[in-house]
Amino acid sequence: MSRAIAPARTTRSYLAFDFGTRRVGVASGNALTGAATPLATIDQRGQARTAAIAKLIAEWRPDELVVGVPFHPDGAAHANTARARRFARELAERFQLPVHEVDERYTTSDAKRAGAADLDAAAAAIILEQHLSAIA
Repeated sequence: MSRAIAPARTTRSYLAFDFGTRRVGVASGNALTGAATPLATIDQRGQARTAAIAKLIAEWRPDELVVGVPFHPDGAAHANTARARRFARELAERFQLPVHEVDERYTTSDAKRAGAADLDAAAAAIILEQHLSAIA
């Protein structure tokens, strides 16, 4: 009697972004561990920001991207909500990867309470872990 060997399950890898008009925090993680690691904060704008993101995507080769979208404490949208959503759409168009939006309320505060040295990258890791726990 022979048994078929199931193909190895592909682990989905992710890069997450804590979008800001001045800085963008970046974290990596995967669906197998459900954990995320802060990577860097991109402190550039315009084409330089896009180039830095492209370099990270080429290096990490994620299957999907996650973008934190800010809201007021009551859940209402504000100007940065629209900016973050535009950023998410631009990532999807430029890199042809699925992009997930995650409510990022309080992630920077949580990163600060945890004593993170790089608040933006740590907030991106929290955003990614929220996404990973939602899909688990």
